[in-house]
Amino acid sequence: MQLLSDATLGKAYTIEEICVKDETTKKSLNQLGMIPGGQVAVTQFAGENGIILLHNSRIALNKSILKQIHITEKEQINLNWMPLSQLKIGEYAKVVGIHGEGTVKRRLMDMGLTKNVEIFARKVAPFGDPIEINLRGYELTLRKSEAELVLVAKEEKN
Repeated sequence: MQLLSDATLGKAYTIEEICVKDETTKKSLNQLGMIPGGQVAVTQFAGENGIILLHNSRIALNKSILKQIHITEKEQINLNWMPLSQLKIGEYAKVVGIHGEGTVKRRLMDMGLTKNVEIFARKVAPFGDPIEINLRGYELTLRKSEAELVLVAKEEKN
């Protein structure tokens, strides 16, 4: 067993035990669907927070809470999930989900970013903003903030 704070990015884990002492926090986690036996994946660590994927929703949790959640690795599933903004030039990926809300999500989907669409990372500006990708036979340029809302599964192409 290991702690969620020590999890590898993009891998799927099973929640074994939640050892949070504060009952209010424990109840909040339970209402979000974080229960023993549930599946979780860490998509990003940002400072003192970790962003996790739980039931197709992104949730930011403080590392102090992540250190109180015990997990085990799911051997048969190795998900190379990451935000689109972390894709490097020349890499291929498939869209897993879009985590925007309302008009932002609709706008991204109108541009062709829907589930199972294959993406090729074509260009990235020097500071990572904007990002140019190929999908559905055309080029699309996204701001880094928009690309962070798109969850992709990295693919190996020969």
